[in-house]
Amino acid sequence: MSTLKRKAELTAAANDPKKPKKDSSLTSFFGPPKIVHSSPNKGNSSTPPEAQGAAPKFDKDKWAAGLTEEQRNLLKLEIDTLDPTWLSHLKEDILKPGFLDLKRFLAREVSAGKTIFPPMEEVYSWSRHTPLNTVKVVILGQDPYHNHNQAHGLCFSVRPPTPAPPSLQNMFKELKDNYPSFSPPPKRGGLLTPWAEQGILMLNTCLTVQAHEANSHANKGWEPFTQKVIDTVVKVRSRGVVFLAWGAPAQKRCAKITGGKHLVLKCAHPSGLSAHKGFFGCGHFKKTNNWLEERYGKEGTINWDLNVQQPIKAPDTNTQPVKATANQKNVRINRPKNELPKVSKGRSTAEKDEFDDEEDEDAIEALEELARSDAIEPPAKSATNEDDTEITKGDAEEAVKGE
Repeated sequence: MSTLKRKAELTAAANDPKKPKKDSSLTSFFGPPKIVHSSPNKGNSSTPPEAQGAAPKFDKDKWAAGLTEEQRNLLKLEIDTLDPTWLSHLKEDILKPGFLDLKRFLAREVSAGKTIFPPMEEVYSWSRHTPLNTVKVVILGQDPYHNHNQAHGLCFSVRPPTPAPPSLQNMFKELKDNYPSFSPPPKRGGLLTPWAEQGILMLNTCLTVQAHEANSHANKGWEPFTQKVIDTVVKVRSRGVVFLAWGAPAQKRCAKITGGKHLVLKCAHPSGLSAHKGFFGCGHFKKTNNWLEERYGKEGTINWDLNVQQPIKAPDTNTQPVKATANQKNVRINRPKNELPKVSKGRSTAEKDEFDDEEDEDAIEALEELARSDAIEPPAKSATNEDDTEITKGDAEEAVKGE
């Protein structure tokens, strides 16, 4: 090799940034370290958006185009109304045979003329009010309310002018104890959308119910799906979430949440027959804010006041209304949305207060225990819903009213 050629190679090697220079450090070989900026409210910027719940790169139209015609028909509601931040994480689960069977079951129920609550376009309203990337608190319910103008897709919440049911009234009492300045909704209402808009996911175990038949859609396929929703929150919202698990069913849903990343607060259900067993005095609302302040700062806490209501968010879609809703019978579609159907003697459901004799599963257990101890005949039949359970006739009914 000529001397000139050798010098040229050495000069080129010296100028090659990919090759270490003599006496250079390991750091100089790899280049200067990258500076990672972080935000106190948004977490480490090196964390991909989907790791905090933001919608990953997800082309819904492309995904939907890859479905079979039957899948697209069965999953029209999910495609049209499930918020993309959730759909991007749940798209594989709604393609599972069990979920598709659930959708076939619902289609058969509607075709048979059965009314289903909440209205179909509001089944996934929890996802639109509380996108995955905003979740800081999860409140778990069981079954949607099963009468007109009540359920609208958020557990415990009722649309106005329906009055707050007993469990929700007890929640307001505990809130008043935690925060003396707390203001409930106006006109005895129970609309909780202001909480949802602040990052409180209010999720039922079952998302639908047949009218006037509490717990009628249990074990039809909703439970694995809603458990996946909870598991997704646990996995994705890595900065930390507070789970409010009131009553044994809700606590069962949170059984696998361990470690120091999230906070699970457990106590009795706020129903009339169990609130005194540990819900009153639990301090969960204040404990929630104390924990959130440590994780998210003062601006990340919840304003629990409900005296300023916000409208119920509708699906952000230009598609035609879901067919199932249009086919529902026994509903006066020509009356204003918030008008309550009339009952006997001209009294509205709001005046009647349909929740008077309803309690949750914990209440039924307590009632049966009372019946055994006092030789009262236990109720032969009962029906549960998310917050309250309908108590049957006779002495047991009177015992409930006495509570």
